[in-house]
Amino acid sequence: MVSTKFDYDLPVLALNAADIIAAVMQHDRRVLLFGPMGAGKSTLAARLADAIVASNRSCWCLNADPGSPAFGAPGFVSIAKWQKETWQVVDYAGLCTLDAGRFRLPLVSAVRSLVQQLPEGMVLIDGPGMARGIAGRELLEGLVEATGADAVLALTEEDRPPSLLDELRALPVELFVVQAAAEAVRPGKRVRARRRTEQWDAHITKGIEQQFDLTRVNLIGTPPPLSETSIWTGRQVALLQAGRTVAMGEVQHVEKNVLTATLSNEIIDADTLLIRDAARNTNGLIETAKPFAGERFDYLPPADVLPSVEVNDGPRIAGRVGSADVALVNGVFGDALLHLRMRHQRRSLLFDLGNGSRLPARIAHQVTDVFISHAHMDHIGGFLWLLRSRLGDYPSCRLFGPPGLAKHIEGFLQGILWDRVEDSGASFEVMELHADRLKRFHLQAAYAERQLLDEIEVVNGILLNEPGFRIRGVTLDHHGTPVIAFAFEPDKQINIRKDRLEARGLGPGPWLNELKQNLLSKNETAMIQLPDGSEASTRSLADELVLIMPGKKLVYATDLADTENNRQQLIKLAQHAHTFFCEAAFIEADADHAARNGHLTTRACGEIATEAGVSRLVPFHFSRRYADNPQQLYDEIKVYCTQVLMPKSMTLFESTTAKDIEPIIELNNKIEEDGRD
Repeated sequence: MVSTKFDYDLPVLALNAADIIAAVMQHDRRVLLFGPMGAGKSTLAARLADAIVASNRSCWCLNADPGSPAFGAPGFVSIAKWQKETWQVVDYAGLCTLDAGRFRLPLVSAVRSLVQQLPEGMVLIDGPGMARGIAGRELLEGLVEATGADAVLALTEEDRPPSLLDELRALPVELFVVQAAAEAVRPGKRVRARRRTEQWDAHITKGIEQQFDLTRVNLIGTPPPLSETSIWTGRQVALLQAGRTVAMGEVQHVEKNVLTATLSNEIIDADTLLIRDAARNTNGLIETAKPFAGERFDYLPPADVLPSVEVNDGPRIAGRVGSADVALVNGVFGDALLHLRMRHQRRSLLFDLGNGSRLPARIAHQVTDVFISHAHMDHIGGFLWLLRSRLGDYPSCRLFGPPGLAKHIEGFLQGILWDRVEDSGASFEVMELHADRLKRFHLQAAYAERQLLDEIEVVNGILLNEPGFRIRGVTLDHHGTPVIAFAFEPDKQINIRKDRLEARGLGPGPWLNELKQNLLSKNETAMIQLPDGSEASTRSLADELVLIMPGKKLVYATDLADTENNRQQLIKLAQHAHTFFCEAAFIEADADHAARNGHLTTRACGEIATEAGVSRLVPFHFSRRYADNPQQLYDEIKVYCTQVLMPKSMTLFESTTAKDIEPIIELNNKIEEDGRD
């Protein structure tokens, strides 16, 4: 039954299959079902198909929603024929994503290739539930063009115009409005996740395991770095031959460029492997994988910057790197001091020790290790803040740095009168990197001389190796002064898949810790006693139960000359780092000045980061000569490194009233709160 109830002068159809067929589908045509998620498009398609087939006509459906498909499985688009009151999939094309908006061009291309396989008959196109914004507009136009649709059923709530009405009217199609069922609701995120996971598990239920040499196939889509093989585990992949999808699967692991995947069907040959962001999480649910370098970084004014402060140190960078929170305490122009807080451990590490007055004393109490690049004033002058904050009953703090560091620390201590401190003076263990060994000294306030301790051999540059992370260092040259660049390397995160654990009927217990420890120590042949009395190797259990996420490496480098040796050593240290803090003291036009003072230019910084293949570059330690125009530094670096993190607007740092700055100060204080997660 057709009416024109609304004021936009379009045919409005009740949600009745017979009436819709009579008004729209008297002959075979291609009809796009359009509307937001939860409008009932898939339910309507099934009702229409059932009625059409009952009248001795054939009906096909093209599912164009990779995130919440009505049939088939998530991560691809597919064609199905209505048979025996259900859809029977006959062909599909892999996308390896649930995000129709982000990957709308690949989606439209996949739909176009599938349409060519459609036989004659009635065709319904079940579109994704994206009905607003730029992505919705482009998808609507792209799907109509790719499918050759000549009619659109726009589902909408009663008394409301359909979404993207102007765009719908502009299309070269016959347009009908359908009143959605009153009970139609948008399913919750967890409901969608569980349903798509059930569909995916059913698709790969045969569990055929095959291996592929990644050096012999084309890698397309958005593949993770091969250096971070653990990111591949749980990812959805499509195997293609001559551009056509021949199998879909799930990555089990990647080792030495060999990918092992569980497939829906055995394949003989494939020339291309497609991978994007559809992946299984630690709870066993299919979801969109988080970007490897997706954590937020904010460019904020330093916590104590007020309009009356004459010296502006520029934006203070604060954010998250994997399991750690980091903050460049004194801004990009101020003294070098990077605070790394290890979440849930009440522990902090410091890289360099410039002015520390912007950090509260409670942070100093939780500092266990300080890594000092060299002893110039702007890198070590904050030692007095640390020293004063640690007077009392605190454990010894370790200081790592280049040769001569112990003498400098001793000079600080001897310059102060300690007649009232006695044994409560701050204690330090100073370690100097001399080539392949650490010379160790113990120093304590109120004691006259440093005490020499046993040396420690340095293997592969590892200065500190503790459960959960390592610190690696390399000595570079700063115009005749040795400086050390540091890498914070957290262990990989081993996650137990709860769904697989439950499927095996295995309960938690000490054996899971044993499994994790064996994996961390690479003891994969070790046998583990299971709760049911059986035994299994660490490798076999890992393949079945474990998702391994990479630790996110952070590298810190400052005050180094642009020499070939410096470049090569730093590139090796920063190889595939998640976050790279690197100085960019001067613009390229001042390269001569940079060379005379042993610093990097914007170009050198960008080139080093690009060659190291870092996921994101955070430049800092800019010369104050550019304080009035810091944007030029970022603009130059961007030319040589597309991974540079840039402030959205430098005008944020030019606030002129206390009212303007108060919310930012509040946010900074929140960042420094004890126990932040």
